Amino acid sequence: EVQLVESGGGLVQAGGSLRLSCAASGFTSDDYAIGWFRQAPGKEREGVSCISSRDGSTRYADSVKGRFTISSDSAKNTVYLQMNSLEPEDTAVYFCAAIVESILAVCMLWPSYDYWGQGTQVTVSS
Repeated sequence: EVQLVESGGGLVQAGGSLRLSCAASGFTSDDYAIGWFRQAPGKEREGVSCISSRDGSTRYADSVKGRFTISSDSAKNTVYLQMNSLEPEDTAVYFCAAIVESILAVCMLWPSYDYWGQGTQVTVSS
């Protein structure tokens, strides 16, 4: 069974940075996508970014373009989300999720995903 574990959340001031990690295990093929999602109280779950294992293609929400970067380290089976210039509006629980097999066109839509991590809290103070 696929297992995903997020880490790296915390409390930061506006303008600061955090790097989230998603450690993955249990994949039986190399055809999958990893996405980052976030959910704040009273709001819908929102796609932040995703990456395909096929060719490394990525997608970003308009609200984070130019501030966040998704990347992967195949040797460590880990996907990262580097978050710079954080704003109070970025405050949420951040989840990583996996689709087996990868369909990049829908990787920003949370109902597409098969597996989810437990989430990590990101809080940005003003």
